[in-house]
Amino acid sequence: MSKFKNFKQRRNFLIFSIFINSAGNALAISSNLGSAVWMASGVNLSQWVHIPLGTTLLIYGIVITIMNQILIGHFSRWRFFSNLLFVLPFSYFVEWFTYLWDWVGVPDASLPIRIILDLIGLATVAAAVSIYQRANILMHPNDDLSYILRFKYLKGSAIWGQWLSYSPPVIIMVISYLATGHLSAVGFGTFWALATQGGFMQWSDAHVFKRLKHHVNFG
Repeated sequence: MSKFKNFKQRRNFLIFSIFINSAGNALAISSNLGSAVWMASGVNLSQWVHIPLGTTLLIYGIVITIMNQILIGHFSRWRFFSNLLFVLPFSYFVEWFTYLWDWVGVPDASLPIRIILDLIGLATVAAAVSIYQRANILMHPNDDLSYILRFKYLKGSAIWGQWLSYSPPVIIMVISYLATGHLSAVGFGTFWALATQGGFMQWSDAHVFKRLKHHVNFG
């Protein structure tokens, strides 16, 4: 019974984290001051290939899901399908929340307000990732990538795991810039996330819902 109760708690944390992750990413996009690194990459890829953001994020997620299978060294059916199960609603939640923040007027707010909202959005994303990485039921493929790097290759370092996992989105942004001549959703917030998100995730592990512990599993 205790195992079932524990699973129910982890499931509830997962659902909560999906919503706040989507809302946080969308808030950073709507602020027009720079999104989290993966999201900024997705926005630029979307504009480059002229596909809606939600669909682009879904395709992006499928590619990273396959990469994760390679990194763990064997085919994990549950990990493969759970990555896809996460990315499907998340991709479109971000698009819908962006419409919502745009509708309430975030892009038209003053610069100081938008800076604060951008930082809140990015902090929310880092906390959300910490929550669902600890719950470890479903994970976004991008964050599962940093999780695999962190625990399988980097001795549990959230900071190094996050930085190394940023290689694919940074490469995509460089290619997008070379193809289109401009970058969108890249700015103060992107560099802030690049420098601080791993550290804030590690802080969140210890301070945000402290009773939720890591359930490490590469099966």
